[in-house]
Parts: sequence; structure tokens; C-alpha cells
Amino acid sequence: MPITLLDSVAAMQQHSLALRTKGKRLGFVPTMGYLHEGHTSLMQLLRPRCDVLVASIFVNPMQFGPHEDLSRYPRDLERDQQLCEAAGCDVIFHPTPQEIYPAGFHTHVAVEYLAETLCGPWRPGHFHGVATVVAKLFNIVMPHVAAFGQKDAQQATIIKQMVRDLNFPIDIVIGPTIREADGLAKSSRNVYLSPEERLEATSLYGALSLGKSMIEKDARDPAVVVAAMRQHLEQHMRAPEIQYVEIVNTRDLHPVEKIEGEILMALAVRLGKTRLIDNFMLKV
Repeated sequence: MPITLLDSVAAMQQHSLALRTKGKRLGFVPTMGYLHEGHTSLMQLLRPRCDVLVASIFVNPMQFGPHEDLSRYPRDLERDQQLCEAAGCDVIFHPTPQEIYPAGFHTHVAVEYLAETLCGPWRPGHFHGVATVVAKLFNIVMPHVAAFGQKDAQQATIIKQMVRDLNFPIDIVIGPTIREADGLAKSSRNVYLSPEERLEATSLYGALSLGKSMIEKDARDPAVVVAAMRQHLEQHMRAPEIQYVEIVNTRDLHPVEKIEGEILMALAVRLGKTRLIDNFMLKV
């Protein structure tokens, strides 16, 4: 059967309610489109766990700051539709901003504390926008299970916290980061990179690999590991704007005093006009 494309909140809700009434289990992958293997891997991860698989394609204006790349964010619905179909998707929800945020919209969802570290200070309001749109999408699509990627580790942690705190009856599945052959994490924003920047971008994976190697050799002082990772970035990139290199615990995303337990090594670098993030999760 051809994939179903819905663009209104009412139509999506009616479709989901009808499916749930029939006892169907709904899986959901929210995206901003311009799909890559990272997105489709989440769809493939959910396909065996549900009867009907829904993907949303919505470039959410609320999670972009005033000087960020909303207007130039890549979009290609026809290509996305083909990729969704190939990945086993049954439904695409593709609303307009006016459909999601109609005139008179005044409600926001904020997951406090978890948004204070890592990307939070660099993108004020970003995670409010993420939590708000995901809460709305959950109420519109009404899934039983939803998938998010490990590459956006802070986002995934915030969504899981929101689901717990607001009692959404939804299972959250986290899929692994999908990488290029040279280690660069797949991202829709990679298309912004010039050929030279694309080569330099592999330094993020290199820095994380260095940190992992140090920890595996019993380094336990986060300051020492972070300093080595920063030095790697500075030596292998011409003019990086290193926004952060941090080692945090996976519970509340705040820095650790000693490397032990389950930790997240995370970094963010602006390379030219492109902001790149990546992370490794380790159990020490």
C-alpha cells in the first residue's frame, strides 16, 4: 500500500484513534526531514515493535534561535517520502507551522535542570521548543512507542524525563548513532560543510575516540581527559569554535568529579557556519 500523507492535526488524530480502536500498536519517529540513515535506522528499529509506523516531518521553528538556520534548513519532502516508504513507514505527518502553532498559541513545556548544561547555554530556548513540539506530537500521533537517536543525547534524556514527569503512556527507545565510514555522525546539517570542513569534521570523532582510549587506560580525572580532547580538536581543525567538551553523568547531564559509572562524553563545535555535536556513552 502507498504511504499515507497527512498534513492536519485533526486528520492525524482521527487516523490514530481509528487505528488504536482496532487494537493496533503505533510506533513513531519524529523528524525535521531531510532524512538520512540515522532517521531510517530508527524506523527500522521500531518496525518490528509496532503494527503501524508513523514518521513526522516538521521543521520546528520554536527550537531555532533568532540567528540560527531555520530558513536554510534543508528540505526535500519527495525524497523523504521515498526514504520513509523504503524504511517501512506507513504514515507521514507533515503539518505546517501554522497547523502546529495556530494564532493564540501560548503554552510551552520546559524540562528544567537537564537543559542547563551542554547545548543548553549555547542555544537558549532550544530545549523548550523541543519539549513543546514533542509533547504536541505525542498528543497528535498518540503512539505506543517512539524512537530517538543517541547522537542527540541531551534531547533524548530530556524527552525521557518529560515522558516520566507528565505520565505519557509511551515507551521511549534510543537508537545508536549512525556514522559515516570515517566516523562523522550522520546529520542533516552535514550538507552545509565545505569539502575542507568535511575533512576537519572527523576530528570530533577523533577527540571522542581519544577520550575513550584514555578512560579505557584508567584515566579517571575528567579535567585531564577533557583537556586532551580539546587539544586534539585545536590541532586538527584550522579555526574551530569549541563550544564545549564535557564529561557528564547520564542521569542529570551535569559534570562528574570522577570518571566512574555511566558517563557521557559530549562536545559541540562550530565549523564555519555549521554547528556539529557528537557524544560517546561509556560504562566505567
